[in-house]
Amino acid sequence: MSTNWRISSFTGALLAAYFVPTWAILAYKIILSPIHSFYERPNVSAAFFASDYLQLAATGMVRTAWLLALARLIVVAFFAVFILLLTRSAARKNGGSDEALWVALGIGSVFCFAMMIMASIVHEAEAVRLHASELLMLLGAVIVVAIEGPAKPQADESAEALEPVAIATNRNVLKPL
Repeated sequence: MSTNWRISSFTGALLAAYFVPTWAILAYKIILSPIHSFYERPNVSAAFFASDYLQLAATGMVRTAWLLALARLIVVAFFAVFILLLTRSAARKNGGSDEALWVALGIGSVFCFAMMIMASIVHEAEAVRLHASELLMLLGAVIVVAIEGPAKPQADESAEALEPVAIATNRNVLKPL
């Protein structure tokens, strides 16, 4: 069994297992029919906020729906890049995939927070619960990754093997007069 998994890698993989299919399906539905899927539960807070407070016409609502889908797809893309980088053992050991995870967590957290605020303004209790739970998942992963810190660089074994040899030869060369 492989023991080179960091806790942040495992946490990011679990988050990606939720966010990639869920948000990709929601974005795909918005791309297929922007207005109909804009009024489904995960997107209804942005739809009501855009129509009630921004007073957008039909074309403005379609553009807003597409921007919502684009934001979701960007987060999905960064989670997918993170998962692809996790497949390489070297990137997983030294934390080379953490940048993609940080970007996905940052953009996703800001997005979920904005959607939660919009849902609370338009008094959509179910949407507030949904976006708050997604935000808590993302913030929990941010805390785990931040506490774990960057990966420690692993020393090359060949350099360690050569070091005693170099010290031994220097002692022989530097004899007192």
